[in-house]
Amino acid sequence: MIRLVFAVFCLMLASAAAAKETLPQKFSLQGHTLVYDTETDVKDELAEITEEDVTHFREILEKRPEITELQLNSVGGSVYAGEEIAGLVLAYGLDTLVDGTCVSACVDVFLAGGRRRMTIGSSIGFHQRNWPAEAVHKYYRGERKRRRWATPFEFGSWIYEDTQREVYEHLSYMVERGTDPGFAIDTLRTDPEGEWYPSRLRLIAAGVLRELRPGQTP
Repeated sequence: MIRLVFAVFCLMLASAAAAKETLPQKFSLQGHTLVYDTETDVKDELAEITEEDVTHFREILEKRPEITELQLNSVGGSVYAGEEIAGLVLAYGLDTLVDGTCVSACVDVFLAGGRRRMTIGSSIGFHQRNWPAEAVHKYYRGERKRRRWATPFEFGSWIYEDTQREVYEHLSYMVERGTDPGFAIDTLRTDPEGEWYPSRLRLIAAGVLRELRPGQTP
C-alpha cells in the first residue's frame, strides 16, 4: 500500500513539473494548438521568424505528439527558417490558423497546413522577397573564394540565375499546396516595402484558406 501511495505521489510530482515547464519565447500551448507569435511581448530576441525558432519547433513537436494545429501571428522573417518550419508542419500533419497577421515567410508556414483558417479581423499579406544590400555584400565576401567568383559581375550573374530558381520553387510550392496559379503570380506584384492583403473571399477563392483537410467532404 505504501509503495502504491509513493508511486502515485511521484506521478503527481512529474505531472506538476510538466505543467510548470515553460516554452521558449514566441511559443505557448492552448490545448492541442501550438501558438507561434513573433509579435507580442518578445524580449531580447528578434521579433520575427528566425533560424533558432526551427530548433524550438522541432523539439516541441517531438515532445508533444498531441499537437494538431499551429496558430500563427507573424510579419515574417527568415525565408530559410519559414521553409524549414513549413516542412515540420507538413511532416507532422498539422492544421494552421492565423490569429492576428501572417505576412511573407509566415505565409509559407501557413500554406503547409492541412486545414487552413483565419479568425475574423485577421489578415494574410504578400510581397516580393528581398535581399538587403548589406547582406548581399556579406554573402559575396564570404563565398567568393569558394565559388571562384573572379569579379562582382560573376556574382551578379549567379544572383540572376539563383533568383529565378528561387521564384520558380516558391510559386511551385504555392500551387502544390492548392493555391490558384494566377493568384500565386499576383503575390509577386507588391514591392518588398509594401504588403498586399487580399480579402477573405479572395483568399478562399484562391485556395489559400481551406476549411476542410484534403480528401474531407462537408
